[in-house]
Amino acid sequence: MSFITLADYIGVFVFAVSGGLVAIRHNMDLFGILVVGLLPAIGGGTLRDVLLDVPVFWLADPWVVCVALAGGVGAIIYKSWTRVKLFVWVDALGLALFAMLGTYKAYSLDAGFMTSVMMGTITATAGGLIRDVVCGGPPILLKEDIYATAALFGSSLGCWALFSGVSTPISLLLGFIAVFTIRAMAIKYELSLPSSDWVRGKLYRNPSNPDD
Repeated sequence: MSFITLADYIGVFVFAVSGGLVAIRHNMDLFGILVVGLLPAIGGGTLRDVLLDVPVFWLADPWVVCVALAGGVGAIIYKSWTRVKLFVWVDALGLALFAMLGTYKAYSLDAGFMTSVMMGTITATAGGLIRDVVCGGPPILLKEDIYATAALFGSSLGCWALFSGVSTPISLLLGFIAVFTIRAMAIKYELSLPSSDWVRGKLYRNPSNPDD
């Protein structure tokens, strides 16, 4: 088993756990938990492969679905034994892993810099967007929370290193650390991008009333 394949399995598993935890939070049954666990685990990678016009990764390797289902079961076991809030950290780990895997896959297919960065960002975020929409919650990708921004920055850094001739493991590690660190800082210190209300207030502030 190659390093990339192992990292792919780990990313699928942790994103499936994150999806399963969201499903449990919405009081879904066992089937719902397993299905929602699949969405972030394979959703982003599926969209990436369709856009790149290559075989969809989980169809080429059926073990991916087994790993994702195991992640859903892992979420159930986890919630049965502990109440520690682990979702955001598991999701951050999956975000970092998938951002790098998506970037590397596009790069390995001789895609350009921008395409590789976009594929990394899509791989990391599209599945979570589908999960949130299906569960009826606010998509974290579309809020001011620093999420997709972390994936975009880390993918850019990792891709820059790859195109600069840095070895693949080091390039992917640099990007992974960047994504996870940015996301972790956002979680710990509640950092966020300016919201629409903030932007609207700056654009339409009444000049005659500085306190408005």
